[in-house]
Amino acid sequence: MKATRATVELGSISIEGFMLPDGSYRMSQTQAAECVGLSERNARDFLRSKGLKALLGEGDTPAIFEIEPDAGQARGASRARGLPLEVVSAYWLWQAFRGNQSTLALCMALMTESPERQFDAAFEVERTEGDRNQRLAQRLQQLERIIKSVGLGMALDDDIRRENAYLMRVLRENGIDPYGLLGESP
Repeated sequence: MKATRATVELGSISIEGFMLPDGSYRMSQTQAAECVGLSERNARDFLRSKGLKALLGEGDTPAIFEIEPDAGQARGASRARGLPLEVVSAYWLWQAFRGNQSTLALCMALMTESPERQFDAAFEVERTEGDRNQRLAQRLQQLERIIKSVGLGMALDDDIRRENAYLMRVLRENGIDPYGLLGESP
């Protein structure tokens, strides 16, 4: 199975994408991880997770494929371990959920771009790919600044509240008054 290669700009991130003979797209698992500041091993660990298998099924594992050689490159000299875009998206969302700030900014920027493209089509607004990429890069930079300045403190507070509510419920379900442990009343 031979794939063709193209470089794609996602804002300020330059990635290589691959199109397989069936017309589907892939990204290398190494680049999927590097786009969000992580190692290829992190992506590999994610691919073995039970959550991914439950979400996307067993058939979405990386496929090794040969890439059509560029002019002057020896045949068979380039291979990639490619992930379907659904797996890359799930990986990035998982990283954002786990608190990776750069991934959160990337996911937010890409999630905004998708409906924006649909509205552009609905309202017959024409933009070049260069314009779209410029908007995406600006949005990504803005979101990275905001997230960095705000930090994950707000998200951590939500996690702490959610965990506290869960622990209180478990104590009560087991007949324990959480405030009674301290000699206090609610």
